[in-house]
Amino acid sequence: MDSFKANRSLLNPKFEGYKLEPIYQEQAVARYKLSRRPTQATASGKVPLTFQEMRSRITHNHLTVDSETGRAIYVDEEFNVCLIGIPMPGVRPSFQIVYQMATPMDTSSVPAIQREYPSSVFLSPTTVVVTDGNGILYVLPIRDNQTSEPIGIFTLPTGGAVDAPFRIHNLYRSSPVTAVLLLSSRHYDPEAKKVTSNASNSTPEFDIWAVKINIFSLRPNSEPRKLEVIWHRRGQDVPTFTTFVEQVNSFLILGGSTYPDPDAKPPAKHYEPTPDEIAPIPRAGENLDATTTTTPNDVEPNKPQKPHPYSWTQTPDAVTVAFPLPSSTPKNKIKVLFTTQTLTLHVDSFPLESSDNTPAPIPHYSAKALWDSVNTTSCFWTWDREAEHAYGLLTLHMEKKNEGTRWMQVFAAAASSLAHDEENPEVPETLDPSELWHIRESLEKYTAALKSGEDASGLGLGRGVPSLVEGEADEEADAAVGRKVWATWVDINGHTPTWTRESSLLGKKEKENWEDEPITLLSTPIPGSTTPTSIADLQLILKQDVDGAVFSLVPANSAPEFTWQHTSTYCALAFVLASKQDTRFTHHIPRRGVLAFEGGSLRDRGANVYIYRPSKSGKDKWAKQSVLQVDDGSSGALLGVGCVKTGDGDVVVVCLTEGELVLINGI
Repeated sequence: MDSFKANRSLLNPKFEGYKLEPIYQEQAVARYKLSRRPTQATASGKVPLTFQEMRSRITHNHLTVDSETGRAIYVDEEFNVCLIGIPMPGVRPSFQIVYQMATPMDTSSVPAIQREYPSSVFLSPTTVVVTDGNGILYVLPIRDNQTSEPIGIFTLPTGGAVDAPFRIHNLYRSSPVTAVLLLSSRHYDPEAKKVTSNASNSTPEFDIWAVKINIFSLRPNSEPRKLEVIWHRRGQDVPTFTTFVEQVNSFLILGGSTYPDPDAKPPAKHYEPTPDEIAPIPRAGENLDATTTTTPNDVEPNKPQKPHPYSWTQTPDAVTVAFPLPSSTPKNKIKVLFTTQTLTLHVDSFPLESSDNTPAPIPHYSAKALWDSVNTTSCFWTWDREAEHAYGLLTLHMEKKNEGTRWMQVFAAAASSLAHDEENPEVPETLDPSELWHIRESLEKYTAALKSGEDASGLGLGRGVPSLVEGEADEEADAAVGRKVWATWVDINGHTPTWTRESSLLGKKEKENWEDEPITLLSTPIPGSTTPTSIADLQLILKQDVDGAVFSLVPANSAPEFTWQHTSTYCALAFVLASKQDTRFTHHIPRRGVLAFEGGSLRDRGANVYIYRPSKSGKDKWAKQSVLQVDDGSSGALLGVGCVKTGDGDVVVVCLTEGELVLINGI
C-alpha cells in the first residue's frame, strides 16, 4: 500500500521559480503579549539526551488547537494549563488558567529518567487531556472563567525500570463513551537498576502505546489509576506524525523507524551466497580453468559501462547536441531535417576503419519529437571530422522557440520513459559546452575497453550539472532537507491491517524485504486542518528530486483498500526549503500553500513564515510566494503552531512564541 510512486505527468520541468506576492503585515498579523510564558524545561541533567530525543524536543509543538471551537491549550512555566480563546480576526483573544498541575520533582532515589515536554489534546470541546511530562495524565473539564478539578488522573505502566514519562500524539473517539489515545515513551530496560550516561551510547528504543479511557468512569476526586493498554509497539525513534483514518479504522504512524507488530514473524529473507560460496557448473565445451570465462548470455563480467549516445547542453535560447560518428563518415552520408516539433537524423551506415573493428553507434531518428519547439530557420548542423581521431562530432544547433524555457531532455520520449529504456535513454545535460569533446573521448576509450577488458565506466558524457542549478548547487544542503521516515499502519486493535503492503509482503516474490523503503517527508498537514472523519485533507508532501510531490490517500480499486496517489506538485519546493537555515515547522494547508516557519533562535533576528502557493494549472513557469514576520526578535523562539477555522470557512494560523501569541489571517 505505502508505495509512493510519482506521476511524471504531474511534474513540471519548465518551472523556473517563485515570484513574491506581498501580503500586508499590518493587516495579516496580530500579536498579543503572554502573561505566562510556556514551559521548556525537560532535561534532568543527569543523563544526556539522545539524538532522537533532542530532535523530538526541538520539533515539539507546545500548542494544541481545537479548530472547530477556536480554542488552544499550552502549559506555562509553573505547570498551569492555560486556555486561549481565539475569536474572529481583530478581536483580542481570551486567556484563562484551567488547572495547575503539580510541579515534577527529581530526587536522588529515582533513576535518571528524562522528562518529556507537557502535551495535551482535546477530548471534546469542553474537556482536555494533559500530561505533565513526568508520567501523570490529567483529564480536565473546561469551565468558563474559573479553574477546574481533574475528573481523571492516570499513569502509564510502561514496564521499565520505572514508569517512564510519556507524551500524547493523538486521540480518537472510538465511541461516544470511549477514547483511544496514542502515546510514546522512551524504553528503559526493566533489569537496569540504574540509568547511567552509558545508556546514551546504545541504540535507544521508543515505545508506542494505545490506551483506552472509559468516559463514563471519569468523576471528580478520583484516585490515580493505571491506563488500560490496548496494544504496544516499539521502534528506534519518536513518531514524527500520527493520525487516525476512520475509513480504515487504523492509525498511521510516520517515524524515523518502523514499529513492527510484535506478534508477526518477518518472512525469511532470500539468502544471497557470497562469491566464495558459488560453485559454477561447467557446460559442454567450457573450460572453468581458463583465465577468462563468459556468462551463459555471452556477456563479459567486466564489460565497461556503455556511454550515452549523445551529449547536449543548453542556454536560455538554444540547445546544442553532439553525436559521435566514425571520423571516416562522408558528409554526404549525413541527412538532417528540422521541423518545429521534430528532428529527423539519418546517417548511412559506414564501417569504422580502426584497429579495434568495433562498430560505432549510428544515430537514426525519424521525425522524433523534441522536448519543446524550435525555430527551424535558425537551426543548423556541423560535422567535425577530426581525421586524426577514430571519431568525429556531428553537432546540432537548435534555437528555442520559447526562449527561457528549460529543457529537461532533448527528446520528449526520454522524459516519459523508464531508466532502462534503451530506445529512449535519459541523457543528463552537460553544463559546460567545452566538455562536449568528452563524448568522442569516452566512446574511443569505451571501444578500446571492449577489446582490452578495462573498465571505462567512469567517463560519462559531461561532468557538469543542469543549468537550472548552475552556481547554486549545494549537495549537502539538498540532501539534508526533509525527514527520512517510514510509514506504519496499525489498526484499532493493534494488528497490521491486511490491506497494507506490510502484510501483503508474505508470499509475494517481488517484495522480499520486511521493511518498506523510507520516504523523505517535507511537510505534513498543519494541526487543526484535518479530522479523523475525513481523509479528503490527509496529504503528505514528499521530496521528489527538487520538487515536493503531494500524495493523497484515496480508495483503491477494491475496498476497503486505500493507496497513496500523487495528486499535485509544489515545484522546486525541496530546493527552496534547503536554503532555509532555521526551519522548525513545515506544514501545509491543503490546496492553499506550504508554510515554512523559522524557529527564531538564530542571532535574535526574529522568525518569518515563508508561504509557497501551488501553481494554478500545474504547468506554470512561475508560482507565488509570500513572507510574513512572525516575531521581530523580541519575543523569543517559536514553540508551537496550529490553525482554527472561522465562521466564513477561512483559517487563522496560530503561533505560540516564548512571549507572544501571534495570529495570522488571510492565508
